[in-house]
Amino acid sequence: MRHIPLRRRVAAACTGVVAVGALTLAGLTGSATAAPEPRATPASAPDAALLRALERDLGLTPAEARQRIAGEAAATDIAATLKQRLGASFAGARVTGDGATLIVATTDPAERRAITAAGARAEHADHGLARLEAAKAGLDAAAGRRAPEGVPLWYVDTTASRVVLQATDRAAADRFAAAAGVDRALVKVVRASEEPRTYADLRGGDAYYMGGSGRCSVGFPVKRGASQAGFVTAGHCGTVGTTTTGVNQQAQGTFQGSTFPGRDHAWVATNANWTPRNLVNGYGNADVTVAGSTQALVGASICRSGSTTGWRCGTVQQLNTSVTYPQGTVSGVTRTSVCAEPGDSGGSFISGSQAQGVTSGGSGNCSQGGTTYFQPLAPALSAYGLTLVTSDGGGPGPTDPPTEPGGTWAAGTSYAVGATVTYGGATYRCLQAHTAQAGWQPPNTPSLWQRV
Repeated sequence: MRHIPLRRRVAAACTGVVAVGALTLAGLTGSATAAPEPRATPASAPDAALLRALERDLGLTPAEARQRIAGEAAATDIAATLKQRLGASFAGARVTGDGATLIVATTDPAERRAITAAGARAEHADHGLARLEAAKAGLDAAAGRRAPEGVPLWYVDTTASRVVLQATDRAAADRFAAAAGVDRALVKVVRASEEPRTYADLRGGDAYYMGGSGRCSVGFPVKRGASQAGFVTAGHCGTVGTTTTGVNQQAQGTFQGSTFPGRDHAWVATNANWTPRNLVNGYGNADVTVAGSTQALVGASICRSGSTTGWRCGTVQQLNTSVTYPQGTVSGVTRTSVCAEPGDSGGSFISGSQAQGVTSGGSGNCSQGGTTYFQPLAPALSAYGLTLVTSDGGGPGPTDPPTEPGGTWAAGTSYAVGATVTYGGATYRCLQAHTAQAGWQPPNTPSLWQRV
């Protein structure tokens, strides 16, 4: 089974026909301040558009939708604390049900009491998350040397405590695992049920057009430096130098960076006529406000805005997934049950008020349902030195924060759990793996750094 890329071609302004290509969502607008601490924003007053989409696509009542958003935000913080406490025995976390019940897995039975005491449900796992992620990294490296035939998708499944390979036949999966040197005991092979393809077609979810040849959607408005505005989108939508026009068919910007395959992200620098705002298009409802970029847990509700199908919602199925398109393998994407169609590529994925990433590709459609993958936001921000727009005007830009007091900590650096840095004369230990952004200095982010 192979993944088919789709791109929305346009014959004239505001019209289009489907052809091979990608989907893209339109972006956000607003001015940027330093990135906030990456913690879940309280969900006491979620956007009305988000609530209506959750009610429609997940079959929730208004009260259930509010309860779910609040429960997922609380679960995210508890899961982060337990991950730090459990260390190598941590085997993943997920939420389930409309009440967002938190389930935390561990390889150590002695840790079940601590998990329960924190308010989560404990679950046994055969393998720790770090071991499974290392096995998946081996598969990713093997795919980088040669894209696997007959294995369209692989991901860490914390429910099964295995790295799952979706394959057209078992022999293809076995060859791939052997080439990567992965312990077969860590692998579970299932028959491929998906045919992922890319979606091509400055408020998130709005349409934009690439050099007069196709349509995609804006992901999220960003800033580079103190004044250069733009947006992130899917890499398969355009190459460096591709010019864009906006939803109003007026000159908009130029692709400054683009990566695909491997990753699927890009950024477009826009001209002075476009003002970035921290909004995602609600398509007939109120726009949704972006307040941060805390990563949602497996099982959490998530919604997507795109220029073809508007607002669509579902749940997070797997993090850190690798998927093979005809053009090659893309690693590190998140798999969801949200549907999408050509023209939605590059658009915004958001959970509550937290930006998650940009639409990459998928299978199925919004008539019969499907699966969609998104490229998480952090790698794009890090790769191009960008800051997510999370406030609507005013405040310092990413290049004019208060003077740093000195140390080894630096924005744009990827830190692993246990890494140590110095800042302001003190030493800090990393609690959660992340890529640092302006505003995430160790003293300001106790969820990420512990002073030692």
